[in-house]
Parts: sequence; structure tokens; C-alpha cells
Amino acid sequence: MDAQTTRSDAPQAPAEKRELTVSVTPKAVLKAKEALVKRGTPTAMLRLGVRGGGCSGFSYVIEFAEEATARDRVFDFDGLKVVVDPKSLVLLQGSTLDYETKLMSHGFKFVNPNEKTGCGCGESFTV
Repeated sequence: MDAQTTRSDAPQAPAEKRELTVSVTPKAVLKAKEALVKRGTPTAMLRLGVRGGGCSGFSYVIEFAEEATARDRVFDFDGLKVVVDPKSLVLLQGSTLDYETKLMSHGFKFVNPNEKTGCGCGESFTV
């Protein structure tokens, strides 16, 4: 075997593990806390996720959660607990949840660097 050839059974250096994270803007934190208080569950958590479906393949999910599952990743943003399941976290890696106020609408919006295309209605995406 010459110096340029490598053996496939040679030990490989471990792949770098990247930290899977999401972030939430201060405005989104404030609006989520307000929604939890209005709902009467100020200590509940916000669940972020992704489900298959929609016209582009995946849809974003924002729900309230009373507790996290054993596999969930729990984040804390200024006292707001945010939970994300492992499969969704891979698709949401590096995403930011923001809250937008426009002339004719307002609401939460995902800014996802993994999103390749979105549908016209803005409810689904592809990666």
C-alpha cells in the first residue's frame, strides 16, 4: 500500500459533535410568557417541533407542554422553559423563534437556517 492509500478499516478520528440548539428572541419570550399567563398556566413550557405534512413536507409546531419527556431537550430563556424532541431538534438546529408584528398580522415566526424552500402559505418547508 502506498502513502496515498488509506485503509477503510483504519481507526477514524471521532466526528465532531455539534451542540444542537435553538434560540428564542426576547420579544418571543415575552409573548410566550403572556400567552401562558392568559391561558392560566404560567409555569407550563413551550414545545417547539416539526411534523411531517403541509404542502412542502414539514410543518412547524408550537404547543404548550405541562412536562417534558425523558428524551426532550429543555432550554431556559429568561425563565421560559422551551422543550424540543430529538428529531425536531435536528431539523430546527440553529433556528430562532421570533415574534413579528406586521401591519395586518402578528405572531411567532421560525427563522430556520436549514430551511431550503417554503410554501406560499408560509406554513410548511423543506430541508
